Amino acid sequence: MTGARVFAPATVGNVGPGFDVLGLCVDGAGDTVTVELVDGPDHVTVEGRDAAAIPTDPARNAAVIAARAVLRHAGASKNVRVHLHKGLPVSGGMGGSAASSVGGALAAARALGLSASPRDLMAWALEGEAAVAGRHLDNIAPCVLGGLVLIRPVSPPDVIPVPVPRPPWVALVSPAVRVETRAARAILPPQTDRAEWLLQMANTAALVLAFATGDHALLSRALSDVFAEPRRAPLIPHFHDVKAAALAAGALGCSISGAGPTVFALAADEATARRCATGMQAAFGAVPSTIHVGPVSREGARPA
Repeated sequence: MTGARVFAPATVGNVGPGFDVLGLCVDGAGDTVTVELVDGPDHVTVEGRDAAAIPTDPARNAAVIAARAVLRHAGASKNVRVHLHKGLPVSGGMGGSAASSVGGALAAARALGLSASPRDLMAWALEGEAAVAGRHLDNIAPCVLGGLVLIRPVSPPDVIPVPVPRPPWVALVSPAVRVETRAARAILPPQTDRAEWLLQMANTAALVLAFATGDHALLSRALSDVFAEPRRAPLIPHFHDVKAAALAAGALGCSISGAGPTVFALAADEATARRCATGMQAAFGAVPSTIHVGPVSREGARPA
């Protein structure tokens, strides 16, 4: 039996105004995926965070679907046994389905001895992500590459790593509510008025420049989402209080991570990020929540 185990990190999709085009990798939290090549039928086991909510039907499991895409590419006649240790919540806004998909693809490629390019890994992982959360790369791309990533078209993918000379720290606070990505996307309008579109575009461009130049003052001004955040905020209990608490604690900016319900804040240093996380958690009040604080990860998915 041949196998491989990998770690796939958490990600922040959208990063405020960059809806579907920006993704940020966060160090310290993620999923661990083990893939073994077997002669018997596909099989998956799951443990860890929200394990009971993860499908164990191989046809519906993102890690298995991504691993199968790799085997098809290689023309391998084997099947897969997948073990998934979840460190990320389900429908939590931390890129959980993307991490499982990237982990399944990378572990399968390593088990087969394939030297896969990031573009290949993203394409295979996208098959798993599309089956669960929709066809978008803003979590998959940073999970593969690390750092901050700009995504142009998804098909064919045009993914641009953005240099981050002064990486901020990230505070992630996840309330015990569930927001499914598909449902959160469904509430967004297919079109917006010109003023909203122009402001969102300007904020996204400024945010990329702020990361690339290390300009934290510009980052603070640019981290403003006028498209998804106002429409998704009602899905997250006490969101406006949570955001206010982060800013009061010194955050450079605060918004919804991906589709939510996790709320993220960016801070100039670790001490400020931890202070933001504590204040944000308190602002959730009676709603239970968990905290993760970590730097921007310069490394994406990797052997575990």
